[in-house]
Amino acid sequence: MSDRETRRHPVRDPLGRSMHDPDYREVHDAEALQALTDASASLTGWRLQGIDLEPHAQTLARADVRGLVVLGGRVPEDVARDLVSRGAVLIPTDPTCPVEPFRATLYSPFDLYGGMQSEGYPSTVDARAYAWSRETRTQHDAYATLLRAAHDDAVHDALIEALHGREVVGVMGGHALARGSSDYTDAARLGHALAAGGRAVLTGGGPGAMEAANLGALAATPAAVESALVRLAEVPSFRPSIDEWAGLALSVREDLAVAEGGARSFGIPTWFYGHEPPNVFCDGIAKYFSNALREDVLLAQSTGGLVVLPGAAGTVQEIFQAATPLYYAPDDQPIPPLVLVDLEHWTETVPVWPALRALGAGRPLGEVLHLVATPQEAAEIVLR
Repeated sequence: MSDRETRRHPVRDPLGRSMHDPDYREVHDAEALQALTDASASLTGWRLQGIDLEPHAQTLARADVRGLVVLGGRVPEDVARDLVSRGAVLIPTDPTCPVEPFRATLYSPFDLYGGMQSEGYPSTVDARAYAWSRETRTQHDAYATLLRAAHDDAVHDALIEALHGREVVGVMGGHALARGSSDYTDAARLGHALAAGGRAVLTGGGPGAMEAANLGALAATPAAVESALVRLAEVPSFRPSIDEWAGLALSVREDLAVAEGGARSFGIPTWFYGHEPPNVFCDGIAKYFSNALREDVLLAQSTGGLVVLPGAAGTVQEIFQAATPLYYAPDDQPIPPLVLVDLEHWTETVPVWPALRALGAGRPLGEVLHLVATPQEAAEIVLR
């Protein structure tokens, strides 16, 4: 592609990759596909991901499509036959799969909960995706396994693009934390303080402490946080009714004064824990089928630090997953802080603090470990 063409068709990718870069071969939307076909008659080696190809049928009919790979999307039968006959490869989705495995963007809460108010939570994409993943057929079907892996890779790619250039702070904590409790309030205020300090807040995307931190990060002002907390306390938990829990949250979000200036609240939930519904207070949601991948991504992306609120077994597992790469980090490599909140919880109730201190002795890990009494102290450490 010439310099003139590059100026006509600027960078399309959030990571800075341009269409003339030989290492960048993905097209995620109709606009980028149109720009590509305007600039070149060859689609050799490109990947079209989750695009409706019907409006592009005539353009594709004239293009060189040898080695083109079409991942999911909508492909009319006549277009599919033509592409395959001229050397393209098509990988369709399973019509019984409730999600688009090759999606190019993060989920919104409205993607996952669409239709709930009229037909109930079991009708939503979120509930149907969990049910599909647990069916005996899909548990032992190679194609379903491939689609789950492709889906997780796609949302991972979308998350990396969404977080690119941001300083990200992870917030972890138990899913059982009830709305209306003082700990829930503290977690929401923590999320707001971090976001107001210019950080993107990343959580496990579920209920409890995760929901609270995402709520705080999404809200524009402290007053908006406090008002939302009062309303949410009417339904403290997602048990016994996800419909009531999520329905109230969607109503609160609709009225919430949301911060301007770009997304700053993200969640990474998983269908592995089907009993834990995703919270709705995220700018973007990367929901994974694989819990192991989801946990690795959450820790790897928390480059600006990790704040751990009180939790149980799952939170303890995540603490040591986070501590391991910090333990082995080279002496000359800056590493982010790992801050545990609640002195009694982490020294007596679930006494992981002594083990962490022992691991950190004489290593860079020891210099970034912190145990504090309040979320406010944790925010000060991370923002410092």
